Amino acid sequence: MIALLQRVTQAKVVVDGATIGAIDAGLMVLLCAERGDTERDADALLTKLLAYRVFSDDAGKMNLSVTDVAGGLLLVPQFTLAADTKSGSRPSFTPAAAPQDGLRLFEHVVRQARSRHATVQTGQFGADMQVSLTNDGPVTFWLQVSGK
Repeated sequence: MIALLQRVTQAKVVVDGATIGAIDAGLMVLLCAERGDTERDADALLTKLLAYRVFSDDAGKMNLSVTDVAGGLLLVPQFTLAADTKSGSRPSFTPAAAPQDGLRLFEHVVRQARSRHATVQTGQFGADMQVSLTNDGPVTFWLQVSGK
């Protein structure tokens, strides 16, 4: 599984003109399941991103996690993160999980996140989403967990 996390001062997802998920300060996370990913991979990725230290402590060092600062978490499905861009001028999405597996794993991450973190909002799997955010820093990290 892949997560592209961005530390934000605010972020939101709009579908058909309506805001369906929004947070203030926290992490906006684009999530992608790859072929062969399992719930175990999803759990490992969630554990890592909840503990990942990207927020500044009193000394100005990135020593605090989203959990430590009680920040918002906006989870957005994004299958294009699995794109194979090694050749040609058009990406191949062969590495991405099949849609039904991607949906299952995204919903699993959301359920687990809501059981472990106070503020969790989401995008909508398969929807045409407009995502806006203010990246704080900017701070952006690519996390990848694979049991393969």
